[in-house]
Amino acid sequence: MGSSVILSLKRCLRSALPFINQGSLAFLALPNTAHIKCSMDWSSGPKLCRNNSRQTHLQSKLKNSTVRQTKNELWDSVADREGKDFFLRKNPPIPKYVFAAGTAKRTAEMLKRKAGFSPEENHHEESAESTSVRKGKLQPPDQPLSVEEWKKLKESLGSPERFDISMLSTLLKSGAELDIAKSLLSFVATETGTLSYKILLQYLALCVNGNHDKEVFDVYDIMRESFPSLDTGAYSLFIKSFSRTARWREAISLLQDLKKVVTPSSRSYGNIIAAAMLNGDPSTAWALYEELLAKGLSPQHETWTCLFKTVGMEDEETMLLSEQRERLLGILLYMRNNQVYPQLSLANSIKTWFESIPRQKWRGTWSSASPKGVCNSCGTELESIQLTAEEYQQLRKRVMTDIIQGRDVFNKTTPEELESFKAFVRMKPAFDVVVDGLNVANINKDRSKQSEMLLAVVSELNLQGLTVLVLGRKHMLRPSRSWDRHNMNLIQQKAHCFFTDNISEDDPFLLYATLHSGNHCRFVSKDLMRDHKACLPDEATRRLFFKWQRGHQLVVHGHILAGRRVRFQNIPNCDTIVQTSGDTWHIPYDDTEDRSTYEVPQKWLCITRMP
Repeated sequence: MGSSVILSLKRCLRSALPFINQGSLAFLALPNTAHIKCSMDWSSGPKLCRNNSRQTHLQSKLKNSTVRQTKNELWDSVADREGKDFFLRKNPPIPKYVFAAGTAKRTAEMLKRKAGFSPEENHHEESAESTSVRKGKLQPPDQPLSVEEWKKLKESLGSPERFDISMLSTLLKSGAELDIAKSLLSFVATETGTLSYKILLQYLALCVNGNHDKEVFDVYDIMRESFPSLDTGAYSLFIKSFSRTARWREAISLLQDLKKVVTPSSRSYGNIIAAAMLNGDPSTAWALYEELLAKGLSPQHETWTCLFKTVGMEDEETMLLSEQRERLLGILLYMRNNQVYPQLSLANSIKTWFESIPRQKWRGTWSSASPKGVCNSCGTELESIQLTAEEYQQLRKRVMTDIIQGRDVFNKTTPEELESFKAFVRMKPAFDVVVDGLNVANINKDRSKQSEMLLAVVSELNLQGLTVLVLGRKHMLRPSRSWDRHNMNLIQQKAHCFFTDNISEDDPFLLYATLHSGNHCRFVSKDLMRDHKACLPDEATRRLFFKWQRGHQLVVHGHILAGRRVRFQNIPNCDTIVQTSGDTWHIPYDDTEDRSTYEVPQKWLCITRMP
């Protein structure tokens, strides 16, 4: 069927699809009288074009294919929770910790409810909106269409430009059957005599996402012969597909070709690493893994999962068990040094690997950390959240240089004001707590209670016998509905106060006073300081800042009610990081999709070596 045409197409830069008569992708049957010429049009990618002569009638027949969280709790009593294993509760309470995984999402939902927002109404609104949006977009058919049917569909939409690309994109996003895409390609070839590089790339993505690897092989053969070069997207798709087949070694060659142009993604490396491990070639897998790290890429969790899962498949002649263990323990140290939290599936693989080490009795249990920073499973005291003297001095120096004296700080203050503040701080005793006055005052949305809110917080800290510094702005000293004179006088009696110009930014002053006072000093603010952390020069310093922040930032818990004590969210005693004592490993793992990047997991994998 159309064999002569197929030969013509293959001679002519091997047209855009592997139109193999008896293969999984049979193509277009053209009358023998049709004469087609191939050329390159790089304005929209390589193309297979027809000549200027009139194209005769074209029919398509595509065959079906075979289709994959004491002393850090000074302001928040937790006596009622000691000794209880909240990890095992069916419905654990919302963690009273601003950096706990899922807090941001729960807070947002709570604020919506307080504002009278109904999730159900929102769902209906979103449904209605998305339905409306869909009406204005292309809708994929639920079955293959004939050339005439595609033509009518295109005309019904006003014959939009790039109809073919848009429809293929829609088919890709909707995960449509491959036969539908094939029928679309037949229509495009019939209508224009052209199958552009972009169309082939979209079709390739659909094949790869649908695990139609046989079709991918055919597309690969055609594109290799038809076009002088491939883009990075095509390389990545081919690597992904080839890596899960018996032709996985060809993916290594593709990776080498890609490296000549760009640095391949960690996912492309991961696909081949997984293939090598699954096919009993750990030497190649680990070589590629080391290359990945050397290029500064961050491994995918799936790559680590595969390395831990298939370690029993190694060839003992090429890799000793001790070397294998060192490499895998090196992954855990990488997670520690880069503050990476393995996903639950990876944590499971790590647990299984430890328990399977020959002649070593390791036991893994799912656990949590007590408020005092002790593992609830084995009783080991976890690493402190407090910085060492060396870490503190390192961070203090970097913050002073890159944030306090950074080139952007004087956009919101003046050198004179900053120097005046530094002199003020040096004349005062070391502070125990620094309060961001305006930030705390705005806890209550009722602007008439701003000074009342600030007074309540300062009074609570003063009651604890702490030396307090309140940072405010000069307008707070002017009597108004928001700033009651009596309240402001009481605040100045209970705490040291410094009021900046109204245009000044408070955070640099807050960070300076807190770090200048020493490692014991904490600060009160609900600002998460992400912009300031981003000003730090390297990832290691940013992680150090985040550790310091989690161990020093106080956030008011709940509402401030008249006659009631002010409470603050818990600050954990332990650092949430992969850690080991030799006979134990404690790995915080991520089992939720609700965790924001600045939040940390609350669940741990405890691995203990039994006697």
